[in-house]
Amino acid sequence: MEAREKSEAIRDKARALGFQACGFARAEPADPQERLRQWLERGYGGEMQYLSESLAERQDPRVLLPGARTVIALAISYDHPEGVPKPPLKIARYAQGDDYHRVLRKRVRRLRRFVLTLFPEAKVHPTIDTSPVMEKVWAERAGIAWIGKSTLGVSEQLGTYTFFATLITTAELHFDTPHVDRCGSCTACLDACPTQAFPEPYVLDATRCITYWTLEHRAPFTEQTPPLHGWIAGCDVCQEVCPYNKWKVPTEEPRFRPRPELVAPDLDLFTNPERLPELRDQLAGTALLYSDPASLQRNARRVQEEEADRARRPSSDGPER
Repeated sequence: MEAREKSEAIRDKARALGFQACGFARAEPADPQERLRQWLERGYGGEMQYLSESLAERQDPRVLLPGARTVIALAISYDHPEGVPKPPLKIARYAQGDDYHRVLRKRVRRLRRFVLTLFPEAKVHPTIDTSPVMEKVWAERAGIAWIGKSTLGVSEQLGTYTFFATLITTAELHFDTPHVDRCGSCTACLDACPTQAFPEPYVLDATRCITYWTLEHRAPFTEQTPPLHGWIAGCDVCQEVCPYNKWKVPTEEPRFRPRPELVAPDLDLFTNPERLPELRDQLAGTALLYSDPASLQRNARRVQEEEADRARRPSSDGPER
C-alpha cells in the first residue's frame, strides 16, 4: 500500500472508531514564531506553570517523539441538545457527560494499534489534552478545523463543541491541506465575552477567563478574579454565540450525553461543605474530578455572593426624578 492508501485506511478506521474527522499533517515545528513563549511572557498564562515547563515539546512534536514524521489529528463532537447549562449554577458542556479522557483514550489506543499493523516498525505516541501537544494547531494543519478568534478549534461540520486528539508517529503518511481561517469579519465571540478576556483577536488572556478561574486556579479568589456570571466549571459563552454552532453536528457518543444533575446542579450540594463527600460521589466518572470538588464548591459560593450583591443593588428602573 502507498502512503495515500494507508492514510485513507487510517481515516476509515478512525471513523469506524467514532471519530468524526481525521487528517494528517507533517510533523514539524508547531510554533515557529514562538507565539506561545511570547504569550507566556506577557503573563497571559497565569499560574499554568506546566505550559512553560513543557514548552519545547509543545512547540515541536519531534522533541516529544524523536524521528516523528506525521501528526494524525482527530476530532469528535461532544455537543448534545440536552446540554444547555441551566442557572443558577452553570457547568460547561464538555464536562456534563462521562470523562472524555477515558472515552477517547481507548479509541486513540485502538487506532494506534491499527497504525502499527500498517507500519510495524513505527513508533506511535497517542495524545489527548493531558500531553504537551498543541492539538488545535495540528487540527488546523491537518485540515479538520481552524483556530478561531476565540482561540478555540472551529469546524464547519462540528462547530466548536469538539474534543481533539492526536497520534504522533515516525511513519510518513499522505499530508492533507491545512484548513483556512473562516472567521472572516465576525467578532461575536470577542464581543460576547463577559470578562473581556480577549485583548485582541486570536489572543486569550487566561487571567481574565472564567474557565481559568474556575478550573485552573485552586487557591482562594483574589481581587483580580473576574465575575463568574453563574459559571462554576468552565464557560461556554464564546461558543454559544459562534455562528458555526448553528449548523453543528451533535455527538454520536452516548457517553457524552449530559447528566441531568450537571446540566442543572443542585445549589446546596455544590455550596454546602458538609456535603463534599456526596459531591465527590456525584462527580465520579466525569472530567470534573480533575478539578478539586472543594474548588467547585468555592466557585458556587462565589456565584451565590455575586447574585446576592446584584439583589442588593438598587434597581435602575425606579421612578423618574
